[in-house]
Amino acid sequence: MTAEPLWSLDAVELADRIRRREVSARQVVDAHLDRMDAVNPQLNAVVLALPDKARADADAADVALARGDEVGPLHGVPVTIKVNTDQAGCPTDNGVVAFKDRAAERDSPTVGSFRKAGAIVIGRTNTPCLSMRWTTENSLHGNTLNPWDPSRTPGGSSGGAGAATAAGIAPINQGNDIAGSVRYPAYCCGVVGLRPSYGRVPARNYSSPTPRVISAQLMAVQGPLTRTVRDARLALRVMAAGHVGDARWVDAPLEGPPAPKRVALVPDPAGRGVQPAIRESVLQAGRWLAAAGYEVEEIEPPRLGEVADLWAKMAMADTIRALDPTIEQVGDEGIRRAIALWHAVLPKCGPQDTLDALAERDAMLQDWQAFMERYPVVVMPNSAEPAFKVGEDLIDVDTTRRLIAAQLPQFAIPVLGLPAVSVPTGTHDGLPMGVQIVAGRFREDLCLGVAEAVEAKAGMTTPIDPKSA
Repeated sequence: MTAEPLWSLDAVELADRIRRREVSARQVVDAHLDRMDAVNPQLNAVVLALPDKARADADAADVALARGDEVGPLHGVPVTIKVNTDQAGCPTDNGVVAFKDRAAERDSPTVGSFRKAGAIVIGRTNTPCLSMRWTTENSLHGNTLNPWDPSRTPGGSSGGAGAATAAGIAPINQGNDIAGSVRYPAYCCGVVGLRPSYGRVPARNYSSPTPRVISAQLMAVQGPLTRTVRDARLALRVMAAGHVGDARWVDAPLEGPPAPKRVALVPDPAGRGVQPAIRESVLQAGRWLAAAGYEVEEIEPPRLGEVADLWAKMAMADTIRALDPTIEQVGDEGIRRAIALWHAVLPKCGPQDTLDALAERDAMLQDWQAFMERYPVVVMPNSAEPAFKVGEDLIDVDTTRRLIAAQLPQFAIPVLGLPAVSVPTGTHDGLPMGVQIVAGRFREDLCLGVAEAVEAKAGMTTPIDPKSA
């Protein structure tokens, strides 16, 4: 056995050691709770720790293993859950003061799947108020800091999950993504973030008083943040288990047929400009993939910029319109200011615009499916810039316009419902760099295979100790 602390190991290694009884579930959970105690005061990634329940669950896991029970693939492995996701007995507060006592009565499908797989929930992670910003702060729980640089955002909305992953609080941390909320925190924190295909992972918040609006049904998905690609693969297998609570779920195989080892490389999406270090990270990934036996060609999927622009046409008169009254009633100053700036920058849309956008989405997806017959995988930036500075999304209209333009790659993928994985490529000026890897519907296996090839060359090492201000 190696001398590394248990909290530094990935989920695959921990689960294997627990099954072979080299370590106990209780030892693993204690190690991660100790790590949480050591780093979370500086980060504020986990806003509700669950040490007593976690230790009791770990003891029960050890008893089950000693008894010879059949155990799941994550037996005894610590995970965290985002505070906008139902977990029985815990508030689904979504970063909102008015919701701080709104305890869920039953688990969401995501939490249920983790429990069935033997995972042990050790805490709940922070999100911006109402989970609709690219930074993670709210008036209920405060700010979550980026372990690499506290002056930079850890991403949003799953910023607590991103910071917890990078700092070693848990090897698997659940998030959700409608406009980059898994992929962007993974990028900002230098970890792996998987956005599954629409319909792959069942999701439902039983505590929600209203049904999901159409654009959220089509674009919002649940996904894991991990430190290794193999952990993302394992987490996806667990999270993709079927559930009657979500009619969107599709029983599709996790491994598809062989595909050509051909990659479309997109250093500058839609030609709208990226910072030089971002461009180089994509080109470097292309060189690594070529050395790994992939045929790499610089070519862009059809109408990429238009696809990204369609996000606002689908969501502003639907998801954001539905959110506006809640923001007015219970939102904090941060979300009010951020969404007001979105309204000032993004096109004014009504219900007919949403319907027209849905029709256009169908045509765009057909174009992309034809493109992906020849190029099964697309590699592009996560953002046109490194992690934004904390509070940049609250400055003014011009800054917000720049930030929205930089997030073109984050907007495009939810519109089409495609899978994508954010994987780190290294650092530049002390901040993580990375690429976003996209494949066709239900081809997460292709995304993860390419991500593993990048990971093998990047040499990115987490967890890290949080940097001081």
